[in-house]
Amino acid sequence: MIEMTETQKYVGAVENAVKILRRLTQVDAPEGVATIARETGLNGSTTFNILKTLVKEGLVVFDEQTKGYAIGAGVMELAAPFLGRNPVDIIRPVITDVCLRHQVLVALWNITPTGRIVLSDRVVPENVVHADMRPGARLPDMVGAVGRCVAAQRGLDRAQLQTAYEALRWQNPPGFEAYHADVEKAAVEGFAFDFGNLFIGLNMAAVVVRDLDGVPRLGLSAISIAGQKDESGLTDAALALREARDFIETNVFGRQRPLDTRAGSPG
Repeated sequence: MIEMTETQKYVGAVENAVKILRRLTQVDAPEGVATIARETGLNGSTTFNILKTLVKEGLVVFDEQTKGYAIGAGVMELAAPFLGRNPVDIIRPVITDVCLRHQVLVALWNITPTGRIVLSDRVVPENVVHADMRPGARLPDMVGAVGRCVAAQRGLDRAQLQTAYEALRWQNPPGFEAYHADVEKAAVEGFAFDFGNLFIGLNMAAVVVRDLDGVPRLGLSAISIAGQKDESGLTDAALALREARDFIETNVFGRQRPLDTRAGSPG
């Protein structure tokens, strides 16, 4: 992926076309121009012109009877290179992008049904001193930054969470009250931090990736040596992980996410 600067110019017409395609993948029946325009936040004229172009390219089909539009078979041609590939082949470029943009180690964890997270892949930054972990490393699934996110998805009451916390081992325990507050915050923000609690000298940000049923399946963590990133820098990495989570949930697990209905370019 190419790193974009703040002055990068995006093509509004392309953004709008993507909004429309995403909308059509999330509905079961053809929709008319007015409905698509309303649900994507675009004006009717822009929506109509983009739909006609997408029909011409075979990415959308027009139903003469209902006067509605639906996703077309042409999208399969674009998706063909990814069909049948190992999901890690899709995920690795995404976590590599986060690693390069934020200069942190990014780890990919499998969340197992047996209460563990297992390191399955990691990407390390070049020319930056970094901690490293070997693939296959195992940790309890509710410890660290990933663990706070896992706990946030479990819906445990306070007593259950405290019981789970007391079974965890940390090099520098945060204390239950702080842990509980972090879990509640993770439930709202979608990411969590660990500042030297799990491993002294390491700061982490993390998210979890859910499957179609909302079950946490993967963890993504950004790991930095203490002092390399201030809290603001680690927060930026956390936001990037959250974007990566959304991409993986949609493209690997088929989990739908809300459309961005902010007004797009009229072009």
